[in-house]
Amino acid sequence: MQTNVSNRDGKTVIVLQGRFDFNSHREFREAVDQAVKEAAREVHVDLGGVDYLDSSALGMLLMLRDKAKGAGKEVALANVRGSVKQVIDIANFGKLFALV
Repeated sequence: MQTNVSNRDGKTVIVLQGRFDFNSHREFREAVDQAVKEAAREVHVDLGGVDYLDSSALGMLLMLRDKAKGAGKEVALANVRGSVKQVIDIANFGKLFALV
């Protein structure tokens, strides 16, 4: 998986590309650490380029939410669609994260 952290419209955006699974934990954790250090109050995770997501990815999203909350930031999931949306819906993550 590839990660890119940038600032757009006053939000920190983590853009993910490829398979989001346990093998991605190191890259995702580095992106989370960078995003939490940014000044923006919102962190969006852009899942538009993710073609696969498993239960360990869901756990990593929860870890991001906890770290962001500790830093006074809100987290939203962006561009959730296809099979990724199915997993997010089955896990009821729409109740835990804003979907934008």
